[in-house]
Amino acid sequence: MEKGTLVEFKVNGDRRLAVIEKPEGKKDWIAIDKNGTNHKVRPQKIDYLVKGESFKPSDIEKFSQEVEKYLDPSSLEVAWELLMEESTPITPPELAGLIFSEETPLLCYASYLLLSDDKIYFKKKGDIYEPRPTTQVEEIKHQIEIETQKRKEKEEFFERLNQALAGEEVTWTDNDLIKLDFVERWVLQPDNPPKQAQEILENIDRSKTVQEAWQLLIDLKLWSEHENLFLRRSSYPNNFPLEVAEMAQSIIYDISKGIEIPDLQPRLDLTAHKVYTIDDESTKEIDDGLSVETLEDGTLRYWIHIADPTRLITPHDDLDLEARKRSTSLYLPTGMIPMFPPVLATGPMSLVQGQICPALSFGVTLDEAGGIKDYEIHSTHIKPTYRLTYHDVDEMLHLDIQAEPEVKQLAEASKLRSQWRRDNGSVMISMPEAIIKVQGEDDVTIELLHDSFSRTLVAEMMILTGEVAGRFCQEHDIPVPFRGQPQPELPPHEELILLPAGPVRSSAIRRCMPKSETGLSPIRHSSLGLNTYTQVTSPIRRYTDLLAHFQIKAHLRGDELPFARDEMQSILFNVTSTSSEAVLVERQTNRYWTLQYLKQHSDEVWEVLMLRWLREDDRLALILFEDIGLEFPYKCDRPTKVGETFMLEVAYCDPHRDEIRFKEVVNPS
Repeated sequence: MEKGTLVEFKVNGDRRLAVIEKPEGKKDWIAIDKNGTNHKVRPQKIDYLVKGESFKPSDIEKFSQEVEKYLDPSSLEVAWELLMEESTPITPPELAGLIFSEETPLLCYASYLLLSDDKIYFKKKGDIYEPRPTTQVEEIKHQIEIETQKRKEKEEFFERLNQALAGEEVTWTDNDLIKLDFVERWVLQPDNPPKQAQEILENIDRSKTVQEAWQLLIDLKLWSEHENLFLRRSSYPNNFPLEVAEMAQSIIYDISKGIEIPDLQPRLDLTAHKVYTIDDESTKEIDDGLSVETLEDGTLRYWIHIADPTRLITPHDDLDLEARKRSTSLYLPTGMIPMFPPVLATGPMSLVQGQICPALSFGVTLDEAGGIKDYEIHSTHIKPTYRLTYHDVDEMLHLDIQAEPEVKQLAEASKLRSQWRRDNGSVMISMPEAIIKVQGEDDVTIELLHDSFSRTLVAEMMILTGEVAGRFCQEHDIPVPFRGQPQPELPPHEELILLPAGPVRSSAIRRCMPKSETGLSPIRHSSLGLNTYTQVTSPIRRYTDLLAHFQIKAHLRGDELPFARDEMQSILFNVTSTSSEAVLVERQTNRYWTLQYLKQHSDEVWEVLMLRWLREDDRLALILFEDIGLEFPYKCDRPTKVGETFMLEVAYCDPHRDEIRFKEVVNPS
C-alpha cells in the first residue's frame, strides 16, 4: 500500500475510513482518520481499498458525503433483476459500471457499501457477490416485513404504555395484553421470570424485579393494590365461559316468557306448608327452608326443604360441567364467586320468598331421645313464607312469639338432636368465628359471630338432613359422596378438665381431630356422632351436594342412576382436589385481609389469650385475639402459661409478604 491510500476497516464493529500514512513494523500500517486519530492497521483487517486516487485525512469527510448521494438500495434491486436470471456474480466495480455507468473510486466504494450492507438481493462469496434466487429474495422480504411490523407494534406498545403511566386513557390491543400477560405471569410465578417481562421493565427504565413488575400492573390500573394473587394463581375461574352464560340467559328468558321448563320429576305439593328460610342478611343464594307439620296423632314431622337446581340442568351439560370444574362457590372478604351464574343461583335455583319453588324435601319424625324414627324424601313444590335472618329468629325465640309456634318447635327439635348426637359420641368444639368483609378498595371490617341459637338450630337441621340422606343412599346402595371422620384420640378427661373451659379447651380438642374423609361407602363421622352422613343441603354452592341430588332424584323416579360408581369415583377425585384448592384460596385471602386489618389498626392494643404451645422449647405459642376471633403464632418473650391473657400490639406488618410481628404491652394506657 502507498501513502495516501484510503482504506476501510472496523473499530469496535463500526466502519472507519482512514488514509494510509506509513508502515509500522513489518506487518502493520499507520492510518489517520478524519479526526486526526492514528490507527495501527494490519492489511488482512482492511475490508476495502479505494483504488485509483490519493487522499489526505481532510478529504475523508467530503468523500463520505459524496458517497451518501449514491446509496439508494432501489438501484441494487434493478441490478439484481438484470443479473438473477443468469445468476451472474458481480464485483463492486462491475456494479458501479452497471448502475452508475462509471467505475470511479467514489462510485466503486458506493457500490461496495450497497453490496456489503445488502441483506436481500446478493450474497457475498469471497470477493464477489452472487444474486440470490427469487424465492429466497421473496422470503427475506417477507421476514423483513414481519420484523418491521414487530418493531412498529413494539414502538406503539411502549407509546401506549407510557401514556397509561401518565394517566391517559388507552385502549390495549390483543398483542398489548399478550405482552402484559408476561408481566402478570412473573408476579404470579416469581421464581420463573419471563424474558419478555424483564425487557418491558428495562425499556421503561425500571429495575428488573418482581416487585417492579407488580407495581407496574398497579400503575397501569390493570391490577388493584390488593389484587388477589392467590385466586389468580389458582385454577379457579373468575368468569363464566360464553356458552355457560348464554345457556343461563336462555333459561331466564324461557322462564320470563312463561315457557315451561321440562321436569321429569313428579312433585308432592307442599305449598300449603309455612316455610322459613333462615340466613345472613347478605345471603343471596337461598338453598334451604324449614317447616313443621303436625300429624293427626299430634306427632311433629320436621321438613327440611332444599333448593333443586338439578331441575334446570342435565348431567354433563355446560352448566353441570362448569359447576364441576369450580366444585364450590368461593367466599372471599371482597365478595362471593358463585358455582353457577348469579342470574340462576340467586333466581330460579333459590328458594325465593312468595314464589312456588321446586325442592328436594326431607320429612323426619324423631323419637323421644332425638334419633330418627321415620323419614321420607320427595321432590316437591313449596312456597317459602318468611325470609328470616339469624337475628330475626333469635329475637322471635327470646320474645316467644306465639303466632309462630313452628319456630319454637324447630328450636326444641334442634336441642333434642344436639343432645342425641352428644350421647352418640359427637365432639363439640366451640371456637370464636370471625367474618372478614371488605368494602370499597380497602375498608376492612371483622365481625365476631357470637353464640347464636338460631345458627345452632339451622346447623342441627342441616346435619339431620345429611344423616337422612346418608341412610337413604346406604339402604338403597346409591353411590354418593359420603363424608366421615376417623375417631380422634382425645386427651384424657382428667387432663382436659384442668384446662380453662372455652377456647383453650376447645383448641386442645381441635388439634386432636383427624381430617374428614369423602368416599362412596358410608363411614362413621366421629365429630358429628353419626354412622352415616352425606351433604345435600347446599346444591347451589357445593358440587358434591349436587351429585347427591342427581342420584337421589333418579332413584325416586325409578330411573337408572346418572352416575355409575366408577364414574362417580373419578368425578369425586377431581372435585375433592379442586375443592381443596378453593379452600386454600379462601384461607390465604382471609389471611391477607386479616393482616391488612391489623396493619390499619396498628396503633391499637389487643387482649390475647394463650391457647396452647406450638413449640414450647422455642416459646412459640398459639394465641387468640378474643375481640376479633383471630388466631396467630406468637413467640413469647417471657414465661407464659396456657390460658393466660396479656396485651399485644402490632410491631410490624406487611400483608403482601405475609409477615406480622407483635410485641407485648406491659402497661397499656
